[in-house]
Amino acid sequence: MEKLTADFFARDTVTVARDLLGKHLVRVWEGVPLTVRITETEAYIGRMDKACHAYGGRRTQRTQTLFAPPGTAYLYLIYGMYHCLNCVTEAEGEPAAVLIRAAEPVTQADADAISDRRFHCIASEMSSYQRKNFLNGPGKLCEGLSLTTAQNGISLTGDVLYLLDSGETPSPIHVGKRIGIDYAEEAVDFPWRFYL
Repeated sequence: MEKLTADFFARDTVTVARDLLGKHLVRVWEGVPLTVRITETEAYIGRMDKACHAYGGRRTQRTQTLFAPPGTAYLYLIYGMYHCLNCVTEAEGEPAAVLIRAAEPVTQADADAISDRRFHCIASEMSSYQRKNFLNGPGKLCEGLSLTTAQNGISLTGDVLYLLDSGETPSPIHVGKRIGIDYAEEAVDFPWRFYL
Protein backbone atom coordinates (compact mmCIF):
# COMPACT_ATOMS: atom_id res chain seq x y z
CA MET A 1 0.00 0.00 0.00
CA GLU A 2 1.20 3.47 -0.83
CA LYS A 3 1.42 6.26 1.72
CA LEU A 4 -0.79 9.26 0.95
CA THR A 5 1.23 12.34 0.03
CA ALA A 6 0.59 16.01 0.70
CA ASP A 7 -0.89 16.23 -2.82
CA PHE A 8 -3.78 14.01 -1.71
CA PHE A 9 -4.72 16.56 0.97
CA ALA A 10 -4.05 19.65 -1.19
CA ARG A 11 -7.49 19.37 -2.80
CA ASP A 12 -11.07 20.39 -2.18
CA THR A 13 -11.90 19.50 1.43
CA VAL A 14 -15.27 17.86 0.70
CA THR A 15 -13.63 15.66 -1.95
CA VAL A 16 -10.85 14.67 0.47
CA ALA A 17 -13.43 13.85 3.17
CA ARG A 18 -15.19 11.44 0.82
CA ASP A 19 -11.93 9.99 -0.53
CA LEU A 20 -10.59 9.23 2.97
CA LEU A 21 -13.27 6.58 3.51
CA GLY A 22 -11.67 3.14 3.33
CA LYS A 23 -8.15 4.53 3.69
CA HIS A 24 -5.94 3.13 6.44
CA LEU A 25 -4.79 5.39 9.26
CA VAL A 26 -1.56 4.18 10.89
CA ARG A 27 -0.36 5.31 14.30
CA VAL A 28 3.07 4.08 15.34
CA TRP A 29 3.05 3.76 19.13
CA GLU A 30 6.14 2.55 20.99
CA GLY A 31 7.48 1.14 17.73
CA VAL A 32 4.29 -0.79 16.92
CA PRO A 33 2.01 0.30 14.03
CA LEU A 34 -1.69 0.38 14.92
CA THR A 35 -3.84 0.42 11.78
CA VAL A 36 -7.50 1.33 11.38
CA ARG A 37 -9.79 1.69 8.37
CA ILE A 38 -11.56 5.06 8.20
CA THR A 39 -15.36 4.69 8.17
CA GLU A 40 -16.64 8.23 8.86
CA THR A 41 -15.41 11.77 8.13
CA GLU A 42 -16.61 15.37 8.19
CA ALA A 43 -15.39 18.35 6.14
CA TYR A 44 -14.76 21.82 7.63
CA ILE A 45 -13.92 24.85 5.45
CA GLY A 46 -12.99 28.04 7.27
CA ARG A 47 -13.69 30.58 4.55
CA MET A 48 -17.44 29.85 4.54
CA ASP A 49 -18.29 27.39 7.31
CA LYS A 50 -19.48 28.68 10.69
CA ALA A 51 -18.79 25.24 12.20
CA CYS A 52 -15.06 25.55 11.44
CA HIS A 53 -12.80 26.77 14.25
CA ALA A 54 -11.15 29.20 11.80
CA TYR A 55 -14.35 30.54 10.24
CA GLY A 56 -13.67 33.76 8.39
CA GLY A 57 -9.90 33.31 8.75
CA ARG A 58 -9.91 33.51 12.58
CA ARG A 59 -6.38 32.77 13.78
CA THR A 60 -5.80 31.83 17.40
CA GLN A 61 -3.24 29.70 19.16
CA ARG A 62 -5.67 26.79 18.84
CA THR A 63 -6.51 27.30 15.14
CA GLN A 64 -3.02 28.14 13.87
CA THR A 65 -2.51 24.54 12.70
CA LEU A 66 -5.50 24.83 10.34
CA PHE A 67 -3.43 27.26 8.26
CA ALA A 68 -0.53 24.79 7.97
CA PRO A 69 0.47 22.91 4.80
CA PRO A 70 -1.92 20.22 3.55
CA GLY A 71 -1.31 16.86 5.17
CA THR A 72 -0.73 18.30 8.66
CA ALA A 73 -2.46 16.78 11.71
CA TYR A 74 -4.77 19.19 13.54
CA LEU A 75 -5.49 17.77 17.01
CA TYR A 76 -7.52 19.62 19.60
CA LEU A 77 -9.31 18.98 22.87
CA ILE A 78 -13.10 19.29 23.27
CA TYR A 79 -15.07 19.43 26.51
CA GLY A 80 -11.73 19.39 28.30
CA MET A 81 -11.44 15.62 27.86
CA TYR A 82 -11.75 14.32 24.27
CA HIS A 83 -9.20 14.70 21.50
CA CYS A 84 -10.14 15.00 17.83
CA LEU A 85 -7.92 14.23 14.82
CA ASN A 86 -8.25 16.29 11.65
CA CYS A 87 -6.30 16.25 8.39
CA VAL A 88 -5.49 19.76 7.12
CA THR A 89 -6.54 20.19 3.47
CA GLU A 90 -6.37 22.64 0.57
CA ALA A 91 -3.54 25.17 0.11
CA GLU A 92 -1.33 26.36 2.94
CA GLY A 93 -2.94 29.42 4.53
CA GLU A 94 -6.47 28.26 3.64
CA PRO A 95 -8.02 27.01 6.92
CA ALA A 96 -9.74 23.73 6.12
CA ALA A 97 -9.60 20.17 7.42
CA VAL A 98 -11.31 16.80 7.56
CA LEU A 99 -12.31 15.39 10.94
CA ILE A 100 -11.82 11.63 11.26
CA ARG A 101 -15.01 10.66 13.10
CA ALA A 102 -14.80 6.87 13.17
CA ALA A 103 -12.76 3.85 12.13
CA GLU A 104 -12.37 0.12 12.64
CA PRO A 105 -9.27 -2.00 13.33
CA VAL A 106 -7.77 -3.67 10.27
CA THR A 107 -6.42 -6.83 11.96
CA GLN A 108 -7.08 -8.79 15.12
CA ALA A 109 -3.72 -7.61 16.47
CA ASP A 110 -4.81 -4.00 15.88
CA ALA A 111 -8.13 -4.68 17.64
CA ASP A 112 -6.38 -6.23 20.64
CA ALA A 113 -3.83 -3.43 20.99
CA ILE A 114 -6.45 -0.71 20.65
CA SER A 115 -8.94 -2.40 23.02
CA ASP A 116 -6.13 -2.67 25.56
CA ARG A 117 -5.68 1.11 25.37
CA ARG A 118 -9.40 1.81 25.62
CA PHE A 119 -10.70 -0.91 27.93
CA HIS A 120 -7.62 -2.69 29.34
CA CYS A 121 -8.57 -6.00 27.77
CA ILE A 122 -8.16 -7.83 24.46
CA ALA A 123 -10.90 -7.44 21.86
CA SER A 124 -12.54 -10.81 22.56
CA GLU A 125 -13.06 -9.77 26.20
CA MET A 126 -14.93 -6.55 25.37
CA SER A 127 -18.59 -6.34 26.37
CA SER A 128 -21.21 -5.96 23.62
CA TYR A 129 -21.52 -2.28 24.58
CA GLN A 130 -17.76 -1.81 24.24
CA ARG A 131 -17.72 -3.56 20.84
CA LYS A 132 -20.57 -1.38 19.59
CA ASN A 133 -18.85 1.81 20.77
CA PHE A 134 -15.26 0.84 20.08
CA LEU A 135 -14.02 3.54 17.65
CA ASN A 136 -17.32 5.15 16.61
CA GLY A 137 -16.44 8.70 17.62
CA PRO A 138 -13.46 11.01 17.24
CA GLY A 139 -12.61 10.98 20.95
CA LYS A 140 -12.78 7.19 21.11
CA LEU A 141 -10.55 6.93 18.05
CA CYS A 142 -7.93 9.24 19.53
CA GLU A 143 -8.02 7.40 22.86
CA GLY A 144 -7.56 4.06 21.11
CA LEU A 145 -4.61 5.36 19.07
CA SER A 146 -3.06 7.32 21.96
CA LEU A 147 -3.40 10.62 20.09
CA THR A 148 -3.37 13.91 21.99
CA THR A 149 -2.54 17.54 21.35
CA ALA A 150 1.12 16.43 21.58
CA GLN A 151 0.71 15.28 17.96
CA ASN A 152 -0.89 18.56 16.84
CA GLY A 153 1.02 19.97 13.87
CA ILE A 154 2.92 16.83 12.86
CA SER A 155 3.01 15.75 9.23
CA LEU A 156 0.62 13.02 8.16
CA THR A 157 3.24 11.93 5.63
CA GLY A 158 5.88 11.07 8.23
CA ASP A 159 6.54 7.94 10.24
CA VAL A 160 4.51 8.52 13.43
CA LEU A 161 1.03 9.09 12.01
CA TYR A 162 0.21 8.52 8.35
CA LEU A 163 -2.39 7.25 5.91
CA LEU A 164 -2.23 4.45 3.37
CA ASP A 165 -4.20 3.92 0.19
CA SER A 166 -5.70 0.47 0.64
CA GLY A 167 -6.87 0.41 -2.98
CA GLU A 168 -10.46 0.11 -1.77
CA THR A 169 -13.32 1.95 -3.45
CA PRO A 170 -15.97 1.71 -0.74
CA SER A 171 -19.63 1.55 -1.64
CA PRO A 172 -22.17 2.69 -0.76
CA ILE A 173 -21.05 5.99 0.72
CA HIS A 174 -23.69 7.70 2.86
CA VAL A 175 -23.95 11.49 3.05
CA GLY A 176 -25.52 13.55 5.82
CA LYS A 177 -25.32 16.56 8.09
CA ARG A 178 -22.43 16.90 10.50
CA ILE A 179 -22.86 16.06 14.17
CA GLY A 180 -22.75 18.36 17.20
CA ILE A 181 -22.71 21.74 15.46
CA ASP A 182 -26.14 23.13 16.36
CA TYR A 183 -24.62 26.61 16.88
CA ALA A 184 -23.42 26.92 13.26
CA GLU A 185 -26.53 28.54 11.73
CA GLU A 186 -26.86 27.66 8.02
CA ALA A 187 -23.74 25.45 8.18
CA VAL A 188 -25.76 22.96 10.25
CA ASP A 189 -27.38 21.81 7.01
CA PHE A 190 -24.23 21.36 4.91
CA PRO A 191 -24.13 17.71 3.74
CA TRP A 192 -20.46 17.30 4.61
CA ARG A 193 -20.52 14.11 6.68
CA PHE A 194 -19.56 10.91 4.88
CA TYR A 195 -19.78 7.41 6.29
CA LEU A 196 -19.83 3.74 5.32
